Amino acid sequence: MITALRSALGPRVAANTALGVVFAVVLFVMAAQYAAQGRPWIFDTAVGLVVCLIALTREWNRAWAATVGLVVAGGAGVIARLAHLPGEPGPGAMLALLVLGGSAIRALSRWQACAIAAAGLALMAAGWLAEEGPSTPVRVGTEVWVLALGVGLGLRFLDYRRRTAADAVRHDERLILARELHDVVAHHITGIVVQAQAARLVRRSRPEMLDGTLAGIEEAGAEALAAMRRVVGLLRDADDVATTSPTAQGVDQLTELVHRFEGHGPEIELRLPEERVPWPPEVSTTVYRIVQESLTNISRHASHARCAVVDIAQSPADVTISITDDAPTGHVRSRHLQKGGFGLIGMRERVEALGGTLTVGPEAGVGWSVLATVPVLAKESR
Repeated sequence: MITALRSALGPRVAANTALGVVFAVVLFVMAAQYAAQGRPWIFDTAVGLVVCLIALTREWNRAWAATVGLVVAGGAGVIARLAHLPGEPGPGAMLALLVLGGSAIRALSRWQACAIAAAGLALMAAGWLAEEGPSTPVRVGTEVWVLALGVGLGLRFLDYRRRTAADAVRHDERLILARELHDVVAHHITGIVVQAQAARLVRRSRPEMLDGTLAGIEEAGAEALAAMRRVVGLLRDADDVATTSPTAQGVDQLTELVHRFEGHGPEIELRLPEERVPWPPEVSTTVYRIVQESLTNISRHASHARCAVVDIAQSPADVTISITDDAPTGHVRSRHLQKGGFGLIGMRERVEALGGTLTVGPEAGVGWSVLATVPVLAKESR
């Protein structure tokens, strides 16, 4: 939990820190330039500082941050005109408005974004109408606001495309899981049918064993119910055509899977549990898909690694899958996987559907690690 929080906050803190440094440099340079020219600099610096601080805290509430930033900039313009001070907004405030406008247009809802954009354009229009010939700050401020709207719309479109692609991956993964439900049902129901047939034979020849056989049927039914409830957590859409999926892959198929990746990257070592207790089909398939996707990522983004280790461990409660390699963490690989590559989205969808956890990231020293824990299905009471 702490590692995930640090991973999420790290880039934001770094970006805000860099932005704060830029703001500070711009404010200092402009204050020094105004002072050298003998022009009033305190008011411009104060306004710029306020709007920059608002921009740095924009993530708390982007709508209010953009609104307050516009109000401060507009109010400063009126005060500067009445007091015959240098025109506002100044360079520091303009840069902060660029950040506030772009951030708001990118992240807010459609109507909120439109309202912020219209408010900014109305403020700029008022500045143009207040003067016979618009001053340089008003003209540049208008250009900056239009640029902010363009940047925000561009980023909004890129976010939309990424969400659409991610949703498509999740939809496809859910279809696969729904189709695998056929195999899960067949696996458990076959056991129930066999035990029911045995019960009929026991009833005739050894009636004293009937209770034990019926208890086995009850247990198998409870296991089937637990398995179906967990797999059906990702139901397919109502209009999807029912088709069956291949038989769930298990431990025996992992060796064959690893052999297929040999010669396409680092040497792969497969470690399997000594006591191979059979897994439910949905767990077996999830383990297989995690290993498959992880090895695919290694062959694509870390083919220069010397070795990779696939370690499968089992306890009575869960199965742990660990895939590590010793390749240096490259920029392309980090960007692809940390931002949630589509293969990673599919893995996470499967693991979380079964109540497990998935952690992906660089190792403390060198290399990359995928660590997943998938609970073995617990019995449920009827």
